[in-house]
Amino acid sequence: MKEGFYNVLKGKFLISDDAMKNWRFILFCTLLAIIMIACSHSAERKVHLIAKMNNEVKELRSESIEAQKNLMQLKMKSAIEKRMQGTGIGPSSTPPQKIRIKL
Repeated sequence: MKEGFYNVLKGKFLISDDAMKNWRFILFCTLLAIIMIACSHSAERKVHLIAKMNNEVKELRSESIEAQKNLMQLKMKSAIEKRMQGTGIGPSSTPPQKIRIKL
């Protein structure tokens, strides 16, 4: 047991006669570790991108609501009358009449 542990520490398993299969296994494990690290970086990048897009969507939704509010205020009768006051255009004093066409 003790001798086997010392052989591992000294690296004799890498230079022995059947070392080729050990090297293959080490290279395979290294390749898997590199792939795992690349995948985790890719996933983290996507998480940051999603968070950034969610913030952008919130900002755009807020701007949209504000624009709708401003539009509603501009369409109000009192706002239109106030803007047209200086031009001499105002609301009609006589109510509109229906025009009926008899065939």
